[in-house]
Amino acid sequence: MGPDSVKSLALELGFSAVRICRADEAWEAGERLAEFVADGHHGSMGWMAETLARRQHPTAMWPDAKSAVVVGLNYGPEQDPLPLLERRSEGVVSVYAQNADYHDLLKKRLKHLARAFAEKTGQQVKVFVDTAPLMEKPLAEKAGMGWQGKHTNLVSRDFGSWLFLGVMLTAAELEPDPPERDTCGSCRACLDICPTDAFPEPYRLDARRCISYLTIEHKGVIPLEFRAAMGNRIYGCDDCLAVCPWNKFAQTSAEMAFHPRPELKGPLLAELAALDDAAFRQVFTASPVKRIGRDRFVRNVMIAIGNSGDAQLIPRVEDGLTDEAPAVRAMAVWALARLDRGRAEAAAGAALEVEADEGVGAEWRRVLALSE
Repeated sequence: MGPDSVKSLALELGFSAVRICRADEAWEAGERLAEFVADGHHGSMGWMAETLARRQHPTAMWPDAKSAVVVGLNYGPEQDPLPLLERRSEGVVSVYAQNADYHDLLKKRLKHLARAFAEKTGQQVKVFVDTAPLMEKPLAEKAGMGWQGKHTNLVSRDFGSWLFLGVMLTAAELEPDPPERDTCGSCRACLDICPTDAFPEPYRLDARRCISYLTIEHKGVIPLEFRAAMGNRIYGCDDCLAVCPWNKFAQTSAEMAFHPRPELKGPLLAELAALDDAAFRQVFTASPVKRIGRDRFVRNVMIAIGNSGDAQLIPRVEDGLTDEAPAVRAMAVWALARLDRGRAEAAAGAALEVEADEGVGAEWRRVLALSE
């Protein structure tokens, strides 16, 4: 099975794009990753430092790898997601997470491709979909599928910033495609729209300031400086992706699996705040949202409520003040102070007498300090 046959089969399986590159050549991506970790820009994602050596080059994962077949699946949204940010009583879930977990669909198709390739060629293969220490985006750039834009995500001439990526490594030597040229030019749209200034410079991301990191990876209380900027984003952030000018060439995904589930396209904050663990698991069955757990998710919802300006949501915030999860209680305190400072000040004294968690206590003490 040659390069053309591999590509044809990949497209038949429903992938939107497929390209090939050498997996055993030198590249600069490993050095950039090492700098990212050395600068501490990975935040609390300790696994990035722990697996750094394996991430720095594809052959570190598999010494016999010669070629990489990179596949992409278009998940372009039906509508621009940015207007949802103005509907403050609703929560915004990142486009990629509004339906089933894409890892499952990509891996199923990629395994089908790998199995057919191995049977035809007798060559060994390994497949990767974002869950192993392999850098898919640099490989996709090297294969000519697109280029890593100033927001560090892949940009495609055909699909803009909306591509899921998967990789099949093989010991076979396949003819590579030419790499893509970076055509971001002088555009700064993705950098300038970032609500938390998470890009210290073009092509560099400080994950510690990124709303996607804060709402998904970060545990515990969200740092004060980022809460207002989060707005109503309760899982991920699409701003830098959605504003990319190359999206005008992207077509809406034909994959029904990635059409938004109605309950996840502008879900009401009032309903999300009331989710207990069982209800959370039911709502987000098979969704990538499920992996962060109910407590972290409702923590995000409390921040969104605090940013909503909607006093009718105060009863939900008050419910959060007695939640079992300290992070939820802490963010409920902040939300109450945002929506009704007087009510928060009146509740602070009694709350401090019974609050055992230092983080939550610090939020109540901040309320009192602001009233002095």
